[in-house]
Amino acid sequence: MWSGRPASQDLPGLMSAETRPEVRVELHVHTLYSKDSLVDIERLLGHCRKIGIDRVAITDHNEIDGALAAFKMDPDRVIVGEEIQTTQGELLGYFMRKKVPPGLEPMDAIRLLRAQGAVISVAHPFDTVRSQHWALDELEKITPYIDAIETYNARCLTEEPNQQAAIFARDHDLLATVGSDAHSLFEIGRASLWMPPFDGVEAFKAALKTAETNARLSPAFVHLFSRFAVFSKKIRKNLI
Repeated sequence: MWSGRPASQDLPGLMSAETRPEVRVELHVHTLYSKDSLVDIERLLGHCRKIGIDRVAITDHNEIDGALAAFKMDPDRVIVGEEIQTTQGELLGYFMRKKVPPGLEPMDAIRLLRAQGAVISVAHPFDTVRSQHWALDELEKITPYIDAIETYNARCLTEEPNQQAAIFARDHDLLATVGSDAHSLFEIGRASLWMPPFDGVEAFKAALKTAETNARLSPAFVHLFSRFAVFSKKIRKNLI
């Protein structure tokens, strides 16, 4: 486990939000609004409360409707986000108000994110196992226009892509985000941050500067959850 604090404080729900000087933040979670997840929003929020996730960014693939619905249910906990497929790789947007469509050139997606004041991170940039990943030269091109790099993604099969991402973020003076990339309740909290409390974009970015990572890889079998979700939705669609 990659953790910036004593193991005793890695236990979910060990201290209440009122007595803890920091908040535990999960920045990469999917719901049934993603094609490869079956996670119900109400169950997700209940699970976050149960395991001590104080803030959660819902980052469905190319969609924010689920995040907006969750925000209405629990605005003090939910950050509206999106995982956006570009022509080169995926971006993560946080504190979003409008959906950014998939399939855009990276700079076009970044412009739409900037126009709504979102925080921009690059999802799992060095995970070459993914069907589409960032080429280094394309990543270098967008570096001046983004805020952060996802330096730990719990769905990577090995630690190497995360280590490469952390080095890239450090060398380019970028903030670091981490996330479980959870497509099931089981995965939520596998990679989280301990951060000072924040409210809004600027406070969030300031809190990231002193955030401590608490992360470990998910077992490889979690990818089967995604395949089952895709298959299940296809079957359901054909039956309707």
